Amino acid sequence: MIRVDGLADRVAVVTGAGRGIGRRITEVLAANGARVAGLDLEAPADEGILALACDVSDEAAVNAAFDTVERELGPASVLVLNAGIFPIVPFEDTSRELWDRTLAINLTGAFLCARRALPAMREAGYGRVVGIGSSAGKAGGARSVAAYAASKAGLMTLMKSIANEYAGFGVTANALAPALIDTPMIANTRDLVSRIPVGRFGTVDEVAALVAFLASEHAGYITGEVTDINGGFLID
Repeated sequence: MIRVDGLADRVAVVTGAGRGIGRRITEVLAANGARVAGLDLEAPADEGILALACDVSDEAAVNAAFDTVERELGPASVLVLNAGIFPIVPFEDTSRELWDRTLAINLTGAFLCARRALPAMREAGYGRVVGIGSSAGKAGGARSVAAYAASKAGLMTLMKSIANEYAGFGVTANALAPALIDTPMIANTRDLVSRIPVGRFGTVDEVAALVAFLASEHAGYITGEVTDINGGFLID
């Protein structure tokens, strides 16, 4: 099991917690003593977490979810922004509806959750915000993923803006830029394994371990960073 210090009794909120990377993050944070709330369109089924159904693109739903977290667990001191969709559609076939939906979930949802959580972190003088971006947000993506890539670029830059504004209050904000992590989301990109220098897909454990580190007290001097986790798929 992945072990870090400084998460015991911290209240952590993870979005997109129902499966894949988000689910593993909730498990790892909980195993390190955090009191974890998992948000997803359908409430996650994991034991030991506060499972809440929440559409992160809906401001009222986000506020209601955080109200419940604060009532049941206390104010969040760790926020992991993982909720996202990954449409693969050629640029000229990308509808306005799909574009708007992708940005609403992947970027606006992160904004709404961060805006709701940050005041309590500022008042407490401590907070950790981790956004799950993507190498596509740096390089545009290896497939037809314009909306996804744009949303993830925005998310990673949002973390930098939060880092700059809140560093003086003991709050850090960082992003990860993973690529080709072995989850159902990459079902249509498995042929790209030959382009990964380490010769394999990444694992959810590897992503969760990095999130746990950035959420811990070990990482108090790291803020505004975008950390690649891609097996050498993108070296920049």
